Amino acid sequence: MKKGKIGVQMMMLKDKVVELGAYETMRKLHELGYGAVEVSQIPMTTENVAELKRASEDFNIEIAAISAGLDPMLPGAPGETLTNDFDKIVSDCKTLNCNFIRIGMLPLTVMGDKDKIMEFITRAEAMAVRLAEQGIELYYHTHHIEFQKYDGEYLLDLIKHNTSTLGFELDVHWIQRAGVNPVEFIKEYEGRVALLHLKDYRIGQLDINEDDLKDMGKFFAKFTNLIEFAEVGEGNLDIPAIIEAGLASGAQYFLVEQDDTYGRDPLDCLKTSADNLRKLGYADWF
Repeated sequence: MKKGKIGVQMMMLKDKVVELGAYETMRKLHELGYGAVEVSQIPMTTENVAELKRASEDFNIEIAAISAGLDPMLPGAPGETLTNDFDKIVSDCKTLNCNFIRIGMLPLTVMGDKDKIMEFITRAEAMAVRLAEQGIELYYHTHHIEFQKYDGEYLLDLIKHNTSTLGFELDVHWIQRAGVNPVEFIKEYEGRVALLHLKDYRIGQLDINEDDLKDMGKFFAKFTNLIEFAEVGEGNLDIPAIIEAGLASGAQYFLVEQDDTYGRDPLDCLKTSADNLRKLGYADWF
């Protein structure tokens, strides 16, 4: 039976990397049984790249993807970009035996402006072609903003219809948050998705007090902001259907991510997600 590989989006563990170092953080993931990671929001210093490589080899953890913006999120913002640091980023990929780079989000300066977005799409596709010459695939990660419509078409579909080499990393929580069925939407991207973010969607507890009931503004602020990022299997999404749709559409890596753990240790959250995925029948995907 065809299967994928379950891993972790390391954005969740950026504070652990500061505290423990990249190598020991990867050891913790190995102890939880994870066999792949996507590196994001972790500085790709010489030391961190070397520690990620050593941990990958020692613990048999694949580096599924690394992250890099096409441009800075804001003018003058720190961090490496594909436009300015192409050779270094490609070198990191080769060092880590990694075949995917993912762009985490549109630059903040182009959001809401169709002309600027179309320019970004053109440049992202050109970069995807350039990376393909190095044996590396470029992917774009979704949030909910890509489901804003321009002339009746989702922004994400605008990207798809104006590219052929650029791939997509679909994030099922954000698709759900956009009011779109993740299972059906994944099917529309068959052949363009190799990376999928497993992130559940939960309605949190409504915690109100007497003061909230005296001020309807306070009440409705809480009432309308109950959506939470949940551990996989602890929310409302049909995880098996999502995984099967992803597999059928070409997804290779299924990466657990939780943007906010609401005070829980992220490693505990990752254990919950792993336990639930094993109970759902995906033990041999780790």
